[in-house]
Amino acid sequence: MPTFPPIDEQLTQIRRGVEDIVPEDDLVDKLKQSREAGTPLVVKLGCDPSRPDLHLGHAVVLRKLRQFQDLGHQAVLIVGDFTGMIGDPSGRSKTRPPLTFEETRRNGETYFEQASKILDPERTRIVYNSEWLDQMTFSEVIELAGKYTVARMLERDDFEKRYKAGEAIGVHEFLYPLAQAQDSVAIQSDIELGGTDQRFNLLVGRSIQQANGMAPQVCIMLPLLEGTDGAEKMSKSLDNYIGIDEAPEEMYGKTLSIPDELIYRYFELATDVPTAELPRLKTYAEDDPRNAKHDLAFAIVQMYHGEEAAKAARQHFEKTVVQGDVPDDIETFHPEPDEGTVIGLLNLMKQAGLTQSNSQGRRMVKQNAVSIDGEKVSDPYLDVDLAAQAPFVLKVGKRRYAQIVWDDA
Repeated sequence: MPTFPPIDEQLTQIRRGVEDIVPEDDLVDKLKQSREAGTPLVVKLGCDPSRPDLHLGHAVVLRKLRQFQDLGHQAVLIVGDFTGMIGDPSGRSKTRPPLTFEETRRNGETYFEQASKILDPERTRIVYNSEWLDQMTFSEVIELAGKYTVARMLERDDFEKRYKAGEAIGVHEFLYPLAQAQDSVAIQSDIELGGTDQRFNLLVGRSIQQANGMAPQVCIMLPLLEGTDGAEKMSKSLDNYIGIDEAPEEMYGKTLSIPDELIYRYFELATDVPTAELPRLKTYAEDDPRNAKHDLAFAIVQMYHGEEAAKAARQHFEKTVVQGDVPDDIETFHPEPDEGTVIGLLNLMKQAGLTQSNSQGRRMVKQNAVSIDGEKVSDPYLDVDLAAQAPFVLKVGKRRYAQIVWDDA
């Protein structure tokens, strides 16, 4: 029979970085029953297969699931291959385009590969919700829909706003929270995790479980982590993200770019430093933000790439940013010119992998963050004559370099 830590010890870990627990009394009761019976709780997390590339914002809830694993409970990762074909409307101002079944499966596999950097894959049960949702008959869908009212569905903030604004709401969108709730019924979840934007969906799960004669799950909501800009939630589309698959040097440098007021929040939500250390780190971040931020960057890189990579990333930063040196190991790149031997700067940066889009390139130039052989570039529409100027070092931001060469052979 498995043993579990004392209830107070479990609660201390579970409450870390959590926005809300609904209801907390039920959580305490479930933990007590679990410990007395020696039976792990079933902790559910649904993953959205429309976003296969994970960043630290996604990792917040994954780290909470790992904490439950470390406390001895059963982690169940549900890949929404079926619900992905509906499209989660949470926080959306318009209908979200659905994915194909093949796209949801492919993205789900990528998601789990990356999530395994955080979760213990040997102790993670991974399931696809098409296993039960795709088997439901139309009469069973009608029965499920009859367990929730339109009035309650329209209490959801994004539905309410769109309805009042006269914007289209597809009937299929009402089915998404019901399908997610059916996931909770299918696996008999005791606890479901999610971001604060998932609050409505998680609470629907409680209602549908009760309607099926089950003990309702406890809903644990975690905050949405702000990105490196310190303003918006972390998002690839806003280019304010730190990807968990990014190179150690990039991850280290991006972490150093966060505002000082977010240092402690990142320690709490994005790292696995012991909970007992958090009060000291809060004071440290306030009194010595420069060194605290370096320790934060080191901790994050170490989690995903190991201690040696974290040490190398710190040395790389010292060499390239503090001392202003060009790294010894930058990659050589042979661009394809636009015409003749001439290439536009924006295209050159994108081809070299230093930016992801022309709009990002324009932003970097406007921020005075692009240089050629150490000379800042102020014109985003600059044409570069490769035959006349190459070889040269192209630098974008603080950490991205490419040695541009031209070979007319």
